[in-house]
Amino acid sequence: MTALTPSQIDEFLAFTHRLADAAGAITLKHFRTALAVDNKRAQGFDPVTLADKGAEAAIRALIEATYPEHGIFGEEHGKRASASGLTWVIDPIDGTRSFIIGSPLWGTLIALSDAAGPIIGVLDQPFLGERFFAVRGGASSYTRGGRTLRLTTRPCAKLDDAILSTTTTEVFATAQELRAFNTLSGAARLTRYGGDCYQYGLLAMGFVDLVVESTLQPYDIHALIPIIQGAGGMVTSWEGAPAQDGGRIVAAGDARVHAAALKVLQAGLH
Repeated sequence: MTALTPSQIDEFLAFTHRLADAAGAITLKHFRTALAVDNKRAQGFDPVTLADKGAEAAIRALIEATYPEHGIFGEEHGKRASASGLTWVIDPIDGTRSFIIGSPLWGTLIALSDAAGPIIGVLDQPFLGERFFAVRGGASSYTRGGRTLRLTTRPCAKLDDAILSTTTTEVFATAQELRAFNTLSGAARLTRYGGDCYQYGLLAMGFVDLVVESTLQPYDIHALIPIIQGAGGMVTSWEGAPAQDGGRIVAAGDARVHAAALKVLQAGLH
């Protein structure tokens, strides 16, 4: 774990807000416009647009100019090694499918991480003017319309009281994963789809109790971890391990429903 002073944390958090502002200036220029969409996959569909590439390029340019010793790991432009032990982990548009259909359920994810995981996380939704952010070990905050609020997850002890969310069942890579999710969905009070990163923000705000996904990359989850934890929630793998490497993810607002969800998911894999 990298030791940072409070003043360094404040400096890096302020810089993260600058990065989010720079990305938002580009994504908003393209949102709800006639935009060409490329496919990154030979089979299936993994969309990318000029907005994704341009937003990440703007973020990277600011990092390279300001902290050339820091590493960068972005979805669209790959990795640059760190000489400082600190790396910026970036998803310029998490939810490109939502972006290209004009839905606001997307966001820019920016994290500053060390070997122990994310130190700072920001989820920015510039079209709605909403920003979620937190520092490791600190409280989570939310800004909209010039107001800043503290984020708090809500109590939820039982699965039959839980609101469960996932982006799509397509994120589950195997029949066993899908079976496990469907069993969990059947036990929950309500299941909703299509949230991408925004559903994690809703969890931190206390409107969703569980988010369960699979096949996530590190840049899909790094920024969200301190936000969820700082709001009183938890996020792990399906095995209960740290979540920063991505893969199978369970985020919960209450430790009790998290434990219940893990039990169902693990049983479904066997």
